[in-house]
Amino acid sequence: MACLDPMVMLEEVESMCIKVLLVRRLLLRTSCYALLRIYIYKGTTKKMKITREILDHSGKTMSLNEILTIDVKPGWKKGTKITFPEKGNEHPNTIPADIIFVIDEKPHNVFTREGNDLIVTQKIFLAEALAGCTVNLTTLDGRHLTVVINNVVHPEYEEVVPREGMPLPKDPTKKGNLRIKFNIKFPTRLTSDQKAGMKKVLAG
Repeated sequence: MACLDPMVMLEEVESMCIKVLLVRRLLLRTSCYALLRIYIYKGTTKKMKITREILDHSGKTMSLNEILTIDVKPGWKKGTKITFPEKGNEHPNTIPADIIFVIDEKPHNVFTREGNDLIVTQKIFLAEALAGCTVNLTTLDGRHLTVVINNVVHPEYEEVVPREGMPLPKDPTKKGNLRIKFNIKFPTRLTSDQKAGMKKVLAG
């Protein structure tokens, strides 16, 4: 997300799961928005380096490097804003602008988020959909989770695992749910005996 003034330049530096935004020049009168992409399951503390202009005791402009500390809370949602009031450039008779960082979720290669729920899609064979299966997952905090599926799985079926979703922003001790969806792999061909056997088992 760009700042609201063309004079502001942001240099993005990729570092693992976070984009560190180095603010080269800050707005005089308009708030500056910068996009922060980060995993927010556990929460973390990130330090952001900015360079801004301030006035010295004689009223002359000088550059100042500062470190802004952002305490990312567990479960924060996309769009959460962190405001640093009046951290923009200083000029005579002008109130410095605010700097506003906006949280954006970095896509995960296994889970997607829907509200406070986490969603994962598991591939299973038709036999597993009919007779049951076991889903093994590694949670976002590194735990191994085993979910036994005993129900018949149809294309719209979801297995809901309570309290294995994202932490609730207002109460991180509580969590949303984990919702397991299924992609059922059907066989491309069956022998005559297999077809007869399935008809016999599934009839009625």
